[in-house]
Amino acid sequence: MVPERRSDSIRWWRGLVRLALTLAMGLAAFAAMARETAPDYGPTMRFVMVRSSAPGCEPNCPEWISAEGTIEAGTPALLKRMLKTLGGRQLPIVVNSPGGNVDAALQLGRMIRKAKLDIAVGITEFSGCSPEMKNCRNNDSKTAPYLGVAYDSGAMCNSACPLMFAGGVHRVVGEWAFLGVHQITTTYRRERLLYRTLYRIVNGKKKVVSTRIVSRKDAGSYKTYEMSKAVEKRLSAYLREMGIEQGVLEMMKATPASDIRQIEPDDMLETKLVTSLDSLDLMAEGKICRLNPVPVNCREIPAEKNARPAGVPIAEAKPVLPEASAVPAWPKGEPEMRFVLVRGSNPLCNPDCPEWISAEGTITGGTPDSLRQLLDGIGERKLPVVISSPGGDVLGALAAGRLIRERKLDVAVGRTDFLDCDPDTAGCAAKDGLHAGLTVDAGAECDAACAVMIAGGARRFVGANSHFLVHAMGMEEKVRAYLDEMAISSGLLVAMQSAQYAKHRELSQNELLKFGLTTGPQSVDALTGATICKSTPRPDNCRVLPAANAQAEAPAKL
Repeated sequence: MVPERRSDSIRWWRGLVRLALTLAMGLAAFAAMARETAPDYGPTMRFVMVRSSAPGCEPNCPEWISAEGTIEAGTPALLKRMLKTLGGRQLPIVVNSPGGNVDAALQLGRMIRKAKLDIAVGITEFSGCSPEMKNCRNNDSKTAPYLGVAYDSGAMCNSACPLMFAGGVHRVVGEWAFLGVHQITTTYRRERLLYRTLYRIVNGKKKVVSTRIVSRKDAGSYKTYEMSKAVEKRLSAYLREMGIEQGVLEMMKATPASDIRQIEPDDMLETKLVTSLDSLDLMAEGKICRLNPVPVNCREIPAEKNARPAGVPIAEAKPVLPEASAVPAWPKGEPEMRFVLVRGSNPLCNPDCPEWISAEGTITGGTPDSLRQLLDGIGERKLPVVISSPGGDVLGALAAGRLIRERKLDVAVGRTDFLDCDPDTAGCAAKDGLHAGLTVDAGAECDAACAVMIAGGARRFVGANSHFLVHAMGMEEKVRAYLDEMAISSGLLVAMQSAQYAKHRELSQNELLKFGLTTGPQSVDALTGATICKSTPRPDNCRVLPAANAQAEAPAKL
């Protein structure tokens, strides 16, 4: 009988135990890698089906798959699950991604090509419920599409994302979107493996019976910032498979991992990375379902079946408004907006108190001139504007908002309670040009065109007790351009359009922050509170009255 012997041997496995191909995204991620810490690429890519909420598209609206976030190893499985729920429907993908795992991006590209899907770079702005909101939709509506609109301004497809993008049948990147490439960062991780090998001695030679790993230990890692010949060969073959010119690969190789190269539209077209110079409107604009033939991603839902989940507004047909001159300039019976200077009258602040401009009433065509006249009268002082308005003339609101931004003034929704006399009352005269008052947000409102005026503020606050309502106002292109100018998300315009003219929709504080209309959750007290003049740095709108006047100016105690 041949005796059995066992031996333990420690072997370094010098092959690639794990090969993670990732693309660094910008200088910050590069620095994180240099420190051997895991870079933060942001949220993992998620896929959801979206139906256009653009006014006027119902009952036949375009639908698409929104793909946003970082590409990770598990991302292809998520797309596979999404495609399975579509039952063969060919919905375009609207992608916004900083990049991520290269192997996963290649898998995604092949899945997209196999399913014969189109792709565009864009951001989806959701109306009502969004994928990040928990418990927003009931169980009966969880399989229904979300509502939203897609736009390309600020959207990106960087790093590994263009490899995923290459899989689309039709591929578009609008002029306001960003598609960039750079070198691959390859991470090699080593492990120390402890094997247990069982063998027999046969004719004086070892014959292995079995081998198994009994332990694994991390043995460090290292990174390279240039693609290997093997990786280059794989990527080259993939691009050929997708019908993309090798120029894309050359751009990747020529751009350091710490940098990013934005590919220009003409270069994208020349390398066949895009199939046309169109934007994502080609796939997701509300009007495309009126074309003949109707795009495959359009779906008609009869009005009686077009129910929406709780919390998600139904997209209503956009009313045909007359020209701006024919739209009622302001709500009937409402006084025109007036501007007055106010000094805080809370005894806690004397002699150093905040001052502000009270703006209350309906916005008219003359509102910008009235505001300019007041501002010219106070010289270089930057006083915040406290607004309460039911809305009014859109052009007047646009001009007033631009004037506020030009003068770098803060704004807040709030009412001013006057303690000397009401400026709207005949015979009420302000002493030394200043009324005495206090601000409150309870009962204050900012409706319709007022939202446009508020957008002009340098800092913008809407307190929890005030009301902020919007509706469609007409002059959509002018308002859209203005909001872009003020760096406000197009989501605000979508919210406006989701309510018919003179039928308001109230926005929450969270929505206002999400749209970028407010710069913080504070109320008007952040600009006019009794104690703000004691803070450091001291606000510009604080002023100490001369001692001789301080006592005379002090109102009766509350």
